[in-house]
Parts: sequence; structure tokens; C-alpha cells
Amino acid sequence: MRFAGRRAVVTGGLSGIGEAVAKRISAEGGRVVVWDMQGGIKTDIADYDSVQSAAAETLKQLGGIDILVNSAGIAGPTATVTDLKLEDWHRTIAINLNGTFYTNRAVVPHMIERGSGKIVLMSSRSYLGNIGQVNYSTAKAGIIGFTSSLAREMARHQINVNCVVPGFIDNPRLATMAEKYRQMRIEMNPFQTVGEAGDVANAILFLASDEAAQVTGQALHVASW
Repeated sequence: MRFAGRRAVVTGGLSGIGEAVAKRISAEGGRVVVWDMQGGIKTDIADYDSVQSAAAETLKQLGGIDILVNSAGIAGPTATVTDLKLEDWHRTIAINLNGTFYTNRAVVPHMIERGSGKIVLMSSRSYLGNIGQVNYSTAKAGIIGFTSSLAREMARHQINVNCVVPGFIDNPRLATMAEKYRQMRIEMNPFQTVGEAGDVANAILFLASDEAAQVTGQALHVASW
């Protein structure tokens, strides 16, 4: 029961990694509010007013926020720099990078007031760069830089800030992926397998718990080199 008495926000918590995290925190005694476009507190993390409203409603429901897990994000379309539509660039950055900033901007003041908190952000191995994913890779690289900077700012307030860096994780897109590309992605995993959402959730739960009291500013790779 690592999260007994803890109050958590999980963005994108109705599917994939976010859903796995939300269920596990609840199972281990925590109270969880999900921010998601599809339900929970319906939130568009690319819209700061929507995020602020979600934070206000969460405080009404929970009375405070001890844990923030930023799981919401999109891969965006695959296209080269010369073919990528401007609106697709802006949307991918708005959700993945701006959304990360907005959720932290809304939640951090409440953690500072309490003098404690755990923040876990979501990057991706794609931060190293993938052909046709300049939008996604840029956003995920930005999250690693954001993690490092925010961790330095928050340490004096006893707030831990870390991120996880998933590699190739099983998801609905897997079934539509060309075998050659799928195999290439599997080879990026040191165990030559496809990771599961639960594998990433395990890492997030560690970073969100008191077991990681002396861990901050880190990018923890899961299912990737």
C-alpha cells in the first residue's frame, strides 16, 4: 500500500500506460483523478484554461495533489520535415510538450504550498530522433530537458521530478505496423521483446513513491537501450 493517503492526478489515464498507472495507484491505496479527453475530468491538456479548470475541480474532489503523472500524449502523423503539415507539427507539440508544461504549471504551486510532491513525466526513446517523426521526437526531447530544469527548481521544495523513457511498447498501432519496421523496433529492446504498459507503469510507480525519495531529475529507460 505504497500510496495510502496519497492523492494523484494521471493525465491520459483512461488508456494504455496511464490507465495501468491509475489502476495500480488505486490498488495500492491512493485516490486517483484522471484527466482525459474521454472521461474522468474531461481535460484538453493543450488548452491551459481547460487544465486550470481540471486542477480546480481536482482540488475540490481530493483536497490536494501529492502525485502528478503526465501520461497523455499523441504520436502525431509520420512525415518528413518537408511533407509535415504545419497544423500537425503544432498539434503534436501542443499536446505533448505544451501540455506537459501546462499541467505542471497548474499543479506545482499546490505541491510547493505543501512542501512535497512527486512528478513523473513521459518521454520516449524517440527523443533520439526517428525518420518521419521530427514532431514527436522534438516534443519528447523537450520533455527530458523540462524534467531536468523543473527538478532543479523543485528540489528545495522537496518535490521529486523524473521522467520515464519507454521504448517499443505494445499498443493498438502494433497490429498495423509493417513487419520489417516492427522487427527493427524490437531490436532496440535489450531483451528483444515487446514491452507492456505494465512494465512502464512499474517504473512510474517507483518514481512516484517514497522509495524514490532521493531520485530526481532522472530519465529512466524502460524496454529500450
